[in-house]
Amino acid sequence: MEILAYTEGDEFVRKIEDINEIPSLLEDERSVLWADFDIRDPESLKIAEQVYTHVFKFHHLTIEDCRETRNQPKVEEFPDYLFFIVHGIKTKAHTTNFITKELDGYLGRNFVVTNRNEEFRSIDNVKKRALANPRVFQRGAAYLLHQILDHIVDLYMPIVDDFDATITTLEDRVYESETGDTTILEEIMDLRRSVARLKRISTRQLEVLYRISHGEFPQIPENVLPFYRDVHDHLLRITDLAESYRDLVSGLFEIHFSVTANKTNDVMKVLAIISVTMLPLTLVAGIYGMNFENMPLLHSKWGYWITMGMMLALFAGLVGYFWRKGWFGK
Repeated sequence: MEILAYTEGDEFVRKIEDINEIPSLLEDERSVLWADFDIRDPESLKIAEQVYTHVFKFHHLTIEDCRETRNQPKVEEFPDYLFFIVHGIKTKAHTTNFITKELDGYLGRNFVVTNRNEEFRSIDNVKKRALANPRVFQRGAAYLLHQILDHIVDLYMPIVDDFDATITTLEDRVYESETGDTTILEEIMDLRRSVARLKRISTRQLEVLYRISHGEFPQIPENVLPFYRDVHDHLLRITDLAESYRDLVSGLFEIHFSVTANKTNDVMKVLAIISVTMLPLTLVAGIYGMNFENMPLLHSKWGYWITMGMMLALFAGLVGYFWRKGWFGK
């Protein structure tokens, strides 16, 4: 748990160690309060629930949502505050696989409460910025929440850039893959699942930011709405990119199967050429291998060489025919 507060006229944002100071800060219209609760351990969760219930007097259903970690993004309006759920993103090193992490929060007239059970770089960055420069708090609680949401959305961009680079690399590798190699297909399938998940997450969150950024809630002053619309536009761009990447990955599937089919056809073409050219030679050898006495050239001095020459000419003729048909490639 970490509580930051700023009162008009102060030169810096200060840390509050005693939760008993929260009520007086909430009553002071000149103050802005940010309470960040990390509930990863049972004791922290217990303290957070007590503060939510007895100090802030939040609705018990929202407190239950804060306790859970499998909620969908949403925003709900209550008489004195907004309750929202958004999802941040956590990537794994050197891969497009990622997982989401939930951030629950409240926005009131002069306070922001964030509830989480994981590390959030966005929250840490905003805290460092606020402690270095009180301007984030001076512009009010709604602007403070904007900064948090803006950092959360900005951290989606690295995974989007990774998708772009991975798709480009896979496009090159698809043409170089060997027939029967399933590694490239597995990578495409993993990428498709990741892109679909990004599309699903960003779409759900887009509705939340749309409602917040278009003046639906009185807790967001009109002069702060442009900042929220900017965050909404950034997320909209991510959603559009995710949609385009999904189409590109689907195209990779088609290209992969097309390349595989062409390479399979080449293999079958070679086998067909071998079979067609060898079949007449096998027929001639089979005929002259029969145990009949009266066969042409059977007792001739040059019979063996004439037969071999005929077989060679037949083979050359078939090869020339396939060459003219273009079966040997360019």
